[in-house]
This record gives sequence, C-alpha cells and structure tokens, in this order.
Amino acid sequence: MATLLEPGVRSLRVGADGEQCPTPSPPGSPGTHHDSCSIAPLTPSQSPRSEARSLQSPSFAVVVAIDFGTTSSGYAFSFCSDPEAIHMMRKWEGGDPGVANQKTPTSLLLTPEGSFHSFGYTARDYYHDLDPEEARDWLYFEKFKMKIHSTSDLTMKTELEAVNGKKMPALEVFAHALRFFKQHAVQELKEQCPALPERDAIRWVITVPAIWKQPAKQFMREAAYKAGLVSPETPEQLLIALEPEAASIYCRKLRLHQLVELSCRAPHNGLGPDRDIDSSFRQAREQLRRSRHSRTFLVESGVGELWSEMQAGDRYIVADCGGGTVDLTVHQIEKPQGTLKELYKASGGPYGAVGVDLAFERLLCHIFGEDFIATFKAKRPAAWVDLTIAFEARKRAAAPSRASPLNVSLPFSFIDFYRKHRGQNVETALKKSNVNFVKWSSQGMLRMSPEAMSELFQPTITQIIKHIDALLKKPEVQGIKFLFLVGGFAESAMLQHAVQAAFGAACRVIIPQDVGLTILKGAVLFGLDPTIVRVRRSPLTYGVGVLNKFVEGKHPREKLLVKEGKNWCTDIFEKFVSVDQSVALGEVVQRSYCPARPGQRKTIINIYCSAVDDVVYITDPGVRKCGTVSLELPQLGDAAAGSPRARREIRAAMQFGDTEIKVTAVDMSTSKTVRATIDFLSN
Repeated sequence: MATLLEPGVRSLRVGADGEQCPTPSPPGSPGTHHDSCSIAPLTPSQSPRSEARSLQSPSFAVVVAIDFGTTSSGYAFSFCSDPEAIHMMRKWEGGDPGVANQKTPTSLLLTPEGSFHSFGYTARDYYHDLDPEEARDWLYFEKFKMKIHSTSDLTMKTELEAVNGKKMPALEVFAHALRFFKQHAVQELKEQCPALPERDAIRWVITVPAIWKQPAKQFMREAAYKAGLVSPETPEQLLIALEPEAASIYCRKLRLHQLVELSCRAPHNGLGPDRDIDSSFRQAREQLRRSRHSRTFLVESGVGELWSEMQAGDRYIVADCGGGTVDLTVHQIEKPQGTLKELYKASGGPYGAVGVDLAFERLLCHIFGEDFIATFKAKRPAAWVDLTIAFEARKRAAAPSRASPLNVSLPFSFIDFYRKHRGQNVETALKKSNVNFVKWSSQGMLRMSPEAMSELFQPTITQIIKHIDALLKKPEVQGIKFLFLVGGFAESAMLQHAVQAAFGAACRVIIPQDVGLTILKGAVLFGLDPTIVRVRRSPLTYGVGVLNKFVEGKHPREKLLVKEGKNWCTDIFEKFVSVDQSVALGEVVQRSYCPARPGQRKTIINIYCSAVDDVVYITDPGVRKCGTVSLELPQLGDAAAGSPRARREIRAAMQFGDTEIKVTAVDMSTSKTVRATIDFLSN
C-alpha cells in the first residue's frame, strides 16, 4: 500500500491573471494566515453494507450505451423501469459473409465538402460503388479510433487522415459518428416510447479501452458534447465506461448455458460446462425471446450461476481483445453486495485484430512491392477497401484445425492496375516473390495455406499471450480462478486456441456467448448502476508542485528560493495518489487554495503525473505536466468579503476512484459551489 498523504493542507497562491504564483506553500509560509487538515485518506474504505447500495430512483428513464469500437460499433439500451431487459439496436442494412453480429463497421463517409454522408455498412457500400476517380474526392475514415490511443500529444486540434490522404479535425470525425448513433437511438426509443422527452431522459454511456489515458477519455467526452448527446452543463448525463470493466459487469450476470468453457481441466466446485440447467421460468422467457426474433437480451436480477458458485475474494482476469487494443483488467468479487474491486491497474497495448490486417498488408507489399501498394491505395481507395473486406471474411474463417486453404479474392481493378503499372501479371509477381504457402488461383484469388494464415496471426497473438502471462506473474494477481476472453477478436478460433493452450492449466478460460456484444451489454448495466465497481487502481501517480521549508543537505541548492527572509525549496512534488494505489469510489483528496489578490476571478493549478511512485520533484525524469484544474471565482459581496486582510479559501476535492478524474470546489466563505474544471487536452 502506498504511503498516505501527509496531513496539513497547503494553500496555493495564484496570480490575478490566473497564472500560478510561485507554488503552493505549507502552513506558516509567507502570506498564509491559516491552514487546515482536509486530506481524506486514500486507503479503501470498508465495504459498504448491502443496504448502502440500494439504488436510488434514477433521474433518467433510459440508459443508451454506445460501444465505439476500432472495427465495429453499435448501441444498446435499457429502460430503468425494466433493467433486466437489454435491447440491442436494429439490424443494420448490409452485412458481410461470415460476420453475424448486430454491430456495424466503424466506417464514416463524408462528402468532398466535408459534410456527413453515411456511417457503417451504408458508408462502406456507397464508397465502394463510387467511380474510382470520384472516390478520390470523398473522405472515407475507418479504424480511426486507434489514432486516439497512439497520439502522444492529443489535443482538440488533432487531425485524422481519410483514405484519400485528406485531413480533418479528429473531434469532428468522432462527433459525426456519435451523432449518427444518437439519431438512430433516439428515433428507435421514440417509436417504442412516444412520450419520452429527448432532453434529460437519457443517460448516455460511451465505452473506451481501460488503458486509455485521461486526455483520450476527455476527448471522447468533448466529441459527445459536440455531437449533442449531452450538454457540457450536465456532464453527469454522460458516463465513460471502461471496456473490460463493462465486460466484467456483464459476466457477473451470466448463466452456465451462456458460457463456452475452453478449459479441459476438472472444474472447481463440481461446476462443469455440461451441468443441466433447471430453470423453467428462465427457459420460458428465453423461448419467448427467440419466438419473437427479439433483439432483447434478458439478464439476471441478481448475479448469475457462475458467480453464485464463487467465493468472496475470488479473483479473475477479463481479457478484452478488440479490433485495436488488448485490455486486461483484474477483478475480485466482494460479497454479499456483488460489487467488484480492481486488483491491478489496467494493462495491455495496441495488439488487436488490426495487427493481423497489417500483417496481411505487409505480405502484399512483399509480393507486389511497397510502392505499388501505396500507389494503389491512393489511386483506387475504394478497391483497397474492397480487398480488406475480402480478407476480413477469410480471417474470421481461420482456425488451427483447418486443413484446407483460404482464398482471398483480389478485386479486378487490383489485377488490372498491377498489369498496367508493372507490365506483368499478378501470378508472375507471386512466383518471383518466393513467398511460402501462398499460391495463385486461376479464379483471381490468393490461395493461402493454413500455415500462411497462421503466420499472419502469430505476431499479434504472441503479444497478447505475453501480456497475459506477465500479468499472471505479478504478486498482486496470484490465485486467479477464471480468465474471461471477450471482445470482437475473441471470436477468433486462432486466438481462443492459443489462450487455452497457454493458460488452460492455470485457470479456467471462459468465453461468453455473443462475445462481440459482451462489452455493449455490460456498458448498459454500468449505466444503470455505476457503483458496481467499488474500488479501482490509479494508472499513474498524480500530484502538484509545492514549496517546502529548505533543509540544508537534503534539498539541492538550485531549488532554493529566499522569500521574506525565509528559505524555501521549490518544485516539491506533493502526491495526491500513487500509481496502482487502491482508490474507492467516492473517496476524495482535498486541498485548500487561496487567491493571491482580492478580486481575482480565476485560479489555475497545474497537475503533474508520473508512471512511478518515488517522485520527489516535479522536474524529476518521467514527471510531466498532464493537466490543469481551473477554479472560477465569483465576485464576493461586501459582507462575504469581510475585512480586506481576510484570506479567501477555495477548497477543491478531486476524485480518482471513478472512470474519469473529477474535481469539485467550494468557496469556504460563502459555502457555495465554485465552477471547477479539469483539462487534460490543452497541454
């Protein structure tokens, strides 16, 4: 457990123009007339009693969750009056061979002028049908979510590149996509419930990877504001859900017939995958759902069968293997409340199914030449999209047990373009490349042997196995009983086989049915009750820079500041929370700040972060400024202002136990709430 913060709050002096004056000062420092002990300890509080979690009647009528994925996206909703029923979105037009779920491709098409045209299958098919010359002017975006993860200096002005090379602000691209889902969801809700008011009746939930940093989470929130999901004035109407956390919440509800167990070892507690389910009421409801071809999924009101067999303190890993990222979360179940506690900070990396697509692209570059593939993508962007669709269908058919080759259709325009460009045909190029296990079929297809397909999967799967293995070796993660494999990539037989082979002997590897929809359903449940995850782990160490009394021999001379005859040490890193520290939901770190001058209208405090715990100064290697807290100070009336020498105290409270870092503030002289915002995107 990390050391607790020292009691004794610093007051922070800030310049009149909103710029930070030297740095916060300890009690008794120049210009400070008082101090207060207002730091809440960050040790996890006692588990609340079950009655403490009895849900208050919500102020909204329906929860709509949007699972914004790298390769595919969708929405689902649940009415608060019937929280056991999760309704999936309408079946989309279009669809791919070998793909059977209710999500749509994360593909956005904008007109040459940059206005919205279509999203999903409609966007992809329309773009594909455009004349090649015309297509070069349209802006087509796909798999663009990864850019937010990979951009180290993400801001409101970050740009995304369309397939044709043209750029647009990323915020606009994301807002177009979210607006599309909002319009579809609201239209569907109004058809089901005509009296539903659009404003304030909906709580929106957007999913993001747990390994995303604060700027990326804030970016999604800003895109939602721009799309009109909610107003910045009512931020509580929008929740950011962490993808593996949402999956974990849904897995709590599952019955045994909704699970596929990959492990061959003897089950614990006599609970095996073939155990007979005797639940006539449940089966009747399920039969009703199927007979109506409903898009409604029913969930348990309490916890599912698997959970009821688990003991308090049992631990499990959720491996969310999506299109862009692999996200690992470790949870422990708390009984009797059924709440969840995070045991280790979220880990993972950019090792999603897109890695297999990139490996296929590298193979094409090896066969046909990197310069040719780059030219083809630029000159025939729609045909390139066509080729990636053809590969996607074959990728899903790949399995370790498969003995027959997989054929990937090359579009006619690819074959024709290559002949015109290179003066030779595709078959000749394939022979010259000496690529093993890939042959040319006279039907115009690349004939890939199972070995060739396996090679494309190997680099990505190896990284996933390595990450899970490293996590299982951590001291905090001992005694794992289950490994839940979720996300779109978890549908792959190649990945399932590899994970089972690597970890089946150590724990039970389990895949929920409709694995590609697990996160979406869990995000709805999270929206209905955001208090399910009671304790989280801080992904970084956060703090501010302060002044402390200078100690000879302890502090370096370059940090010495002499003020009013006293020696101070500058740039001391005062910690709010440590990396991987347990922080319970609702726990706060409080600090008091004093404006430097009477009449000051704004206070800005710099937040610093580090990936390590042993930070001494804000100038240490690896410490960076990551955000700012802004406090807007209303003018005080004469009575509240008191004597001219009275110091005005603003008490800020920061929460680190939620999916986003939050800040609130109170003016102690008036006991009124002060507008407080935290910004991670302007650095």
